[in-house]
Amino acid sequence: MGASASGRGLVRRHRRRWVRLTAFGVTALLVAAGGVGWAVYAKLSGNITPDEAAAAELARYDKERPTSLVKDARNILLIGSDSREGSDNARYGRDSGTERSDTTILLHLSAGRDSATAVSLPRDLMVDLPGCRRPDGSRSAPRFAMFNQAFQLGGSACTIRTVEKLTDIRVDHHVVVDFHGFKKMVDAVDGVEVCLREPIDDRAAKLRLPAGRVTLDGEEALGYVRARKTLGDGSDTERMERQQRFLGALVNEVRSNDVLLNPAKLYPVLDAATSSLTTDPELASLRGLYELVRGLRDIPMEQVQFLTVPRESYAYDANRDQLVEPAAERLFERLRTDTPVVVAGNGPREGSYGDSYPGPYRDRAVTVSPPPTFRGNTAAEDTCK
Repeated sequence: MGASASGRGLVRRHRRRWVRLTAFGVTALLVAAGGVGWAVYAKLSGNITPDEAAAAELARYDKERPTSLVKDARNILLIGSDSREGSDNARYGRDSGTERSDTTILLHLSAGRDSATAVSLPRDLMVDLPGCRRPDGSRSAPRFAMFNQAFQLGGSACTIRTVEKLTDIRVDHHVVVDFHGFKKMVDAVDGVEVCLREPIDDRAAKLRLPAGRVTLDGEEALGYVRARKTLGDGSDTERMERQQRFLGALVNEVRSNDVLLNPAKLYPVLDAATSSLTTDPELASLRGLYELVRGLRDIPMEQVQFLTVPRESYAYDANRDQLVEPAAERLFERLRTDTPVVVAGNGPREGSYGDSYPGPYRDRAVTVSPPPTFRGNTAAEDTCK
């Protein structure tokens, strides 16, 4: 892709694109990279860590993986790692030498790039894990266990294979972000505004915030999306819904923050975005990310959707989750076939079907099954209303 040092026109052109961009938070920040000069481009591109080990492991099992059904539709697995490695992450707990996926989201981009649907997968979901290659080169045996153990056992490759086995959806790309990277992203856009229905005083999360509209810095945002025991009903489901609302607010911040219109602020934002990422090799450059997100700029905010996979308490342990069927399979089928997903804030958690629609003529009854509605929200929603 390359860039010209005399790229004033390029910067102006990319700036217009940024104003219209409604893509997912992390990748949304990378579209404007073309006009910042070759040296900067090389530096930012070099920030991204390619996940070569995962690529090799996935290639080993390529014949077992699902086939993509719709050309140009893309499924990206976003993994928030709870790694305590590094001095900045150590404050969140002891480094045991392992890490689990604290947050996992399957992001579906429609073939026409007219919608983006982000589906949260509970870390406590009980699933079938495949045999996976451990960091020391040994292999684990297949097992039935909590979903977030996949990342602990075999990193992103094991998590991807677990998701594909669960959903029968081909994962085209993946992105891993740790605690430090998440905080850098939030700070790089000068914080993200959220709406709190009641004050928060959570010692474990180191959060003390008033009710109403509050702008969270990186440290506060991390506590906000990770807190569980003292916020709401303490469930992981509510925590995921809080994460989804935060991501919607982040998308809005990416579009409206003046950093996108100020070249002097652009570099720190891009630096934070790229240095926080570990991705599959195809995405591990500004060019790769740009190719992915360049068609997303025209997605309406109301078509950037967030929801949690239909789930309920596991039959043998109330502290664990299991899928609600057939609602979960209905959702997975719509993602596989690139069929629109409908979300509603007051919809049932497990998804539902209506019975019929009125016929096109008053004197003729027509029974048609409408699409299922899943509980969720969009990036266009104002959580204070």
